[in-house]
Amino acid sequence: MNEMEDYLAGFPVVTTIPLLWGDQDAFGHVNSLIYLRWCETARVEYLGRAGLWVPLPPTGPGPIVASLHCDYKRPLTFPGTIDVGARVTHIGRSSIRMEHRIVSRDLNLLAASADSTLVLLDYSQNRPVPVPLEIRQVIGRLERKNFDPAVD
Repeated sequence: MNEMEDYLAGFPVVTTIPLLWGDQDAFGHVNSLIYLRWCETARVEYLGRAGLWVPLPPTGPGPIVASLHCDYKRPLTFPGTIDVGARVTHIGRSSIRMEHRIVSRDLNLLAASADSTLVLLDYSQNRPVPVPLEIRQVIGRLERKNFDPAVD
């Protein structure tokens, strides 16, 4: 296993994204906001696989980002390609915690790590709702982990 595979081991969803010229800012490196966009792309792919993606605009239960944190490790520049890993690390009553890793294929280095907390929100009532057992089970199969609330 090479270093890049080590960085993404245990991430069931990995999205490959090319760096774009327009991702760079006046400082000559990819703007910090773009890293968050890459995490969003991987998160949306993950949610789709887990059956949590909902028709837009949402009118019933669906995920919403409650918090987001990113640790930047390396600046990236165009041209290049990155892999973004996404995985669920914890499911609470109405929340899902995710971890993301951004790895540069060109540098074979970890460029950033991020985590986010999603809340399952009933958009029609603007209130959090419990994560259903079926969703816990789908995520559990993706992660090869038990997210049953009785075990958690």
